[in-house]
Amino acid sequence: MHLPMPQLRLLLAAALLLLARGPVHAQDTNFWVFLCFGQSNMEGFPGLQDQDKTGVDDRFKVFATVDFPKLDRKQGAWYPAVPPLCRPSTGLCPADYFGRTLASNLPPGIKIGVVNVAVAGCKIELFQPATFQSYSSNAAPWMKNIIQTYQGNPYQYLVDMAKLAQKDGVIKGVLLHQGESNSGDKEWPNKVRGIYEHLLQDLNLKAEGVPLLAGGLVPADQKGACAGMNQIIAELPKTIPTAHFVSSEGCLARPDRLHFTPAGYRELGTRYGLTMLSVLGYPPDAGKK
Repeated sequence: MHLPMPQLRLLLAAALLLLARGPVHAQDTNFWVFLCFGQSNMEGFPGLQDQDKTGVDDRFKVFATVDFPKLDRKQGAWYPAVPPLCRPSTGLCPADYFGRTLASNLPPGIKIGVVNVAVAGCKIELFQPATFQSYSSNAAPWMKNIIQTYQGNPYQYLVDMAKLAQKDGVIKGVLLHQGESNSGDKEWPNKVRGIYEHLLQDLNLKAEGVPLLAGGLVPADQKGACAGMNQIIAELPKTIPTAHFVSSEGCLARPDRLHFTPAGYRELGTRYGLTMLSVLGYPPDAGKK
């Protein structure tokens, strides 16, 4: 059967358009992606122990937001979630055992991915679209170097990486660990709410489907230098109904009283994971039954 010339031209034009767009990536609704941001504890304190470099479930992936030359990771692709997950110079962070906990408890058909953009020492203002420029312009040179890693705008960089990740999976939550540099700031919950609402808008997400988990800083039982800030962080659910506080009580800390030990990160990350499982309606070990 011969098609009339007008129809043939339309079919040819459609075929050329598809070719021009390149390969189509099918979004996997069973690939659950979590966005992570904050300051140095979300980066992960430098230095890794051998026990944390093994035993990562194949279903747990990290989206490389920067190049990791020694690990042969290229920015913009997914890799097995062997730490470090943030940048080459970072270490274990809460996202590590968060993902491992989810992989251990969710049904085997579900994969987990994390996208981590964090800046050591930064105030929450660095992630506020309205304040990042004035804040970064006055930052210390070492912090400016990290900020430039994220093209001068960590918030927008997180959004851009999240949009790439959305081509492969579904964003199911946000993890935040920040507050040391805003210690005592009673406006912190409102500032976080603004960032969260911007993320939802920029990524076309609904709050009820994307809970926000905020973890506690080094606690008073570890003589935390900013332990008092935990009272403010714990109030976040009053400002953001879909937010949840993850306690850091008992999580072991380093002598600097600001960062956790590897054991502390494992425990805190596990608590993030257990909290997210509960919020998503998956009690621990549900995936094993």
